[in-house]
Amino acid sequence: MTFAKAQVKRLIKKSGGKRISKDAVNTMSQLMEDKALEVTAKALKFAKYAKRRTLKASDFEMMQL
Repeated sequence: MTFAKAQVKRLIKKSGGKRISKDAVNTMSQLMEDKALEVTAKALKFAKYAKRRTLKASDFEMMQL
């Protein structure tokens, strides 16, 4: 899974980045993917605890508590 480079670049610019190298975009994309996998694994634990196989928004929200 990869994020579209244009979207990643837009996110970086939205955060205040003016000039962004291709390496920066690729690195940020990889970091986003790693974080997404980590967050999803934690959300799956909440779903399993609730004896469900379907992930719900509440599983992700529970992680913020």
